[in-house]
Amino acid sequence: MMLKIYNSLTGRKEVFTPIEPGKVRLYVCGMTVYDYCHLGHARVMVVFDMVVRYLRHLGYQVTYVRNITDIDDKIIRRANENREPIAALTARFIDAMHEDERALGVLPPDIEPRATQSIDDMLAMIQSLVDRGYAYVGDNGDVFYAVSKFEGYGRLSGKNIEDLRAGERVEVEEAKRDPLDFVLWKRAKPEEPAWDSPWGKGRPGWHIECSAMSTRCLGHHFDIHGGGMDLQFPHHENEIAQSEGATGEEFVNVWMHNGFVRVNEEKMSKSLGNFFTVREVLARYRPEVVRFFILNSHYRSPLNYSDENLDEATAALTRLYTALRGLRCESTVSAGENRGREFRSRFEESMNDDFNTPEAIAVLFDLAREINRARNVHVDEAESLAAVLKHLGGVLGLLQTDPEAFLKSEVGSPTRGTSGGVESDAEFVWGDELIEQKIQERLEARKNKDWATADRIRSELKEQGIVLEDSSGGTTWRRM
Repeated sequence: MMLKIYNSLTGRKEVFTPIEPGKVRLYVCGMTVYDYCHLGHARVMVVFDMVVRYLRHLGYQVTYVRNITDIDDKIIRRANENREPIAALTARFIDAMHEDERALGVLPPDIEPRATQSIDDMLAMIQSLVDRGYAYVGDNGDVFYAVSKFEGYGRLSGKNIEDLRAGERVEVEEAKRDPLDFVLWKRAKPEEPAWDSPWGKGRPGWHIECSAMSTRCLGHHFDIHGGGMDLQFPHHENEIAQSEGATGEEFVNVWMHNGFVRVNEEKMSKSLGNFFTVREVLARYRPEVVRFFILNSHYRSPLNYSDENLDEATAALTRLYTALRGLRCESTVSAGENRGREFRSRFEESMNDDFNTPEAIAVLFDLAREINRARNVHVDEAESLAAVLKHLGGVLGLLQTDPEAFLKSEVGSPTRGTSGGVESDAEFVWGDELIEQKIQERLEARKNKDWATADRIRSELKEQGIVLEDSSGGTTWRRM
């Protein structure tokens, strides 16, 4: 089965055919770095990390570009509020973004251009738009894009240009010729950063940044452009108009948009008091659990964050790691190899259907059940299937931690992926040594048929979040 991707531009799933055989060029709109990353950012990072991992699994050579917006109105406003230089503000939050990214198991993009390092590219594109009649200088000195000059404006978002115009109005102080026109270059204001340009000192508008950075890194025409659904209009619509107006070429073949994040079935927003940063979530849940939670919903569907859903994700990921526990996962050929091929085929069939990660994860659970059935009867088969489970999990960026380390680690501990500065305020009284001591005391009590003491120790451990699992091979433990 060939890979099919839902194309927001056409509104249907299409067989993916790269422009250049064997190679994929992908651009994703990144973060505006004036604050810590929130759950919406986490979803973008994890979703497109999954896309890149799977494309590489299929054998494609992928060039993944994700930009950083390090100059815009919000950044200037926040720096002024903090009374700090813009460069210091953005550097701090770029570092924080990379820490969150690493914690969530997100691989860095191949290229990560910054807006402030791409001003010359933006100026060249704006000049081309002026020369080709798509842009003009307003009375206030700003340079605007003339939307009416671009045929097909609105086709990505499905919006009608006349309906949009009817809902807009031009403010008296604005110098636009049309209410839909948008700014490409803003004339310098006092106390704001500015760069030289043919139209005087100023700074770029937001939309031109991505057009300039994507085409510089990937060429005028590339395969996939991604981002959150909130960017579809006007940002991505304006990118198409700018890029195609400036180059005269088709901009992007496939547009991918991930769905919104909701909190307890409500839209996430600061005004509702249900706004969570990645760091706040990682203080309560292991990073791999958060990654699993994000991937357990289809990327285009709404993602509902709740304690209940994160607790379910914790329990589900624990089941997968429990299936791997005590087994060597390096086996390649054994009695389980044919079954392994069957699971690989089902996994890829799910992923080839527009990156259907919930269905792919369901295959992982079927595989875990087969491992559990085989482990006490056919160890070779169980270990062969465990190798497949770990490999397929790795395609999604999951199940790469040592099972014992995962099952015994605490929220906020290094084994849970919180390297890079993410810390937890949670305190855990019982360490591994004390737990092992209690387990030995319980084993002695059971040996002496002192069932009351054995039960009391089990209860004590449970109160500390420790689950005991008795089997013919002895007693193992894990954290809840």
